[in-house]
Amino acid sequence: MRWVSRAGAASVLSWLILFAGWTHGAAQDRRQNAPGAFDFYVLSLSWSPSFCAAAAERGTASRSQQTQCGGRPYSFVVHGLWPQYEHGFPDYCQRPAPRLDRRIMSSMLDLMPAPGLIYSEWDKHGTCSGLGAQAYFEEVRKARAAVKVPAEFVDLAAPKSIAPDDIESAFIKDNPGLSHSAIAVICDRTRLSEVRICMNKDLQFRACEEIDRRACRRDQVVLPPVRGG
Repeated sequence: MRWVSRAGAASVLSWLILFAGWTHGAAQDRRQNAPGAFDFYVLSLSWSPSFCAAAAERGTASRSQQTQCGGRPYSFVVHGLWPQYEHGFPDYCQRPAPRLDRRIMSSMLDLMPAPGLIYSEWDKHGTCSGLGAQAYFEEVRKARAAVKVPAEFVDLAAPKSIAPDDIESAFIKDNPGLSHSAIAVICDRTRLSEVRICMNKDLQFRACEEIDRRACRRDQVVLPPVRGG
């Protein structure tokens, strides 16, 4: 019985180690954060009114977010373009990250209207792309240009309650080649947070089971209206 007990304990320990590997959010790949060594991208589009509403509720809006949340009419904005493994993702692939030129940051404010976000996305995700800063943010711009946001979300004037599947369907209708297996709607307790779209390195839509499994499971989500101004 003593031998069985030790074996059982070893088995439990092995299972816990394996489980920890499955649930850890970052790199789960033999390449271990090697810049440029990844499988595909996720383009994350944040619903700006939800972000600003949540920041206001928490009292955490920073000065760098004033452009985004200070009355400008933003709907979907780019949260980031994230290199991914088939299982897990790399991050912070160069420590310290090469300093991002302020001129590059300023050039991205039309898509990512928060300077702090641009700097942090470069440090965490851009350094994993294997590209220099200028080339990486050009890739961000190309990825965003490859996705058409459905007209119903561009100038939303009143709060809208909608099923996550209907958001996906609207994007699929307007983006040939996009499928339900390549897009995931992300939500908080009540509101739409983001739409995440998976792309090959050549920015063509592709399936991504792990991303899709994290999608919102609520029957309905609320979209706060686009701010006027």
